[in-house]
Amino acid sequence: MKIRMTRIVTRTYRLYPDKTMKIVLDQLCDYRRCCWNQALELWNDLYDDRRILPFYAYRFVPNKNGIKEEKINLKTMPNWRLVRNMMVEQKQDWQYQYSAHLLQLAVQDLGKAWQAFFDKSQARQGKPGFKSKKLPKQGFKSDQAKLKDGLLYLEKSREYKGEWHPIKFKGRILSDKFGVLSITRKNDKYYLSIPFKVEDAKPWPKSGKYTAVDVNVGHFNYTEGKQLVLPKSLTKSYKKIAFYQRMLAKKRTVNGLIKGTQSNRYAKARAKLQREYEKCANIQKDLMHKFTIKLVKDYDKIVIEELSVKDMLMSHAASKGVHRSMFGTFRQLLAYKCEWYGKELIVANKLYPSTQRCANCGFVKKGDEKITLKGNQKHGTKHNEYVCYKCGYKNDRDQNAVKNLYALIEHPELNKAA
Repeated sequence: MKIRMTRIVTRTYRLYPDKTMKIVLDQLCDYRRCCWNQALELWNDLYDDRRILPFYAYRFVPNKNGIKEEKINLKTMPNWRLVRNMMVEQKQDWQYQYSAHLLQLAVQDLGKAWQAFFDKSQARQGKPGFKSKKLPKQGFKSDQAKLKDGLLYLEKSREYKGEWHPIKFKGRILSDKFGVLSITRKNDKYYLSIPFKVEDAKPWPKSGKYTAVDVNVGHFNYTEGKQLVLPKSLTKSYKKIAFYQRMLAKKRTVNGLIKGTQSNRYAKARAKLQREYEKCANIQKDLMHKFTIKLVKDYDKIVIEELSVKDMLMSHAASKGVHRSMFGTFRQLLAYKCEWYGKELIVANKLYPSTQRCANCGFVKKGDEKITLKGNQKHGTKHNEYVCYKCGYKNDRDQNAVKNLYALIEHPELNKAA
């Protein structure tokens, strides 16, 4: 009998708190931020002390044989348990109305942030910083909350004397087993993220079909068509975002930075901007999920490129299209869905010349014969067409790239730099 493995699947639900619980949730978000900032300050102080203090000190302790000399390490590396214990010792009376788990989870996350910062294998992990109350996204975590009949029951401290109600949410629960819950507030809306522990899904039936996907700015090409990733609705939203950004900048310039950002009109404009950001994110996520699930459902083997997005970025304006096309998100979603449903994902080598290689004869363009964003000036070809200078083969540039990627299914030996 085959044992099915378990994995973590996170689902996000909209919360519908009443007026009382909205105030409570806001207070919990503020307390989480307070704990994080206090812990970070202590962490930084410990690092400073470690640079100043000597490595060891000595003390003399009496024992049966007289006096024993003990060596004390004064340069202990900061860690989340040490910082947590120091914060518990310094707790003030008002903090006891909140669950002790809120403080512990905040410090634990700070420890993970420092660990990621020092881990060189993780790209672009910034140094942990202080949290601002002005950030559009606030939240906290809970490892003691319970779910029952579409209601969220948060843990309540014994010292808390105010009202406390369960919070309604909508959606299907995947499993009774889950990890630490995350509650977030964005644009005056509240969300619940639940990491469920579920068994692996049953592999989907084999279709006997294969495909390759060539990602481009604005659209993805594959063997049976094209998928737009920047539809008209998204373009309109980006124009609205630019409009609201100009509006906010104008208000800051006219009214001054402090006065302008405190006005009611500024707050309303900023809320509209945040709503458009959220709308764009939802459209893109929906698009990516639908496209990746279609690929996994229809094909047994899928070939994609390994792109270095950082190397593709050019000017600020030209880089917007690369970021908005969500190359990294596409690969991430496709990878876990292929593993989840038993399909094979083949990733082409970063230096594999899918764009420069002729799908008909295998000739690879080099030097001044390469296709660039401006086409090829030497031969007078456009950027979106492929013309082989050896066999005369002509095709659309993207379709030629798809065929070259597809060839890796039958000829894996080609998956290398030219």
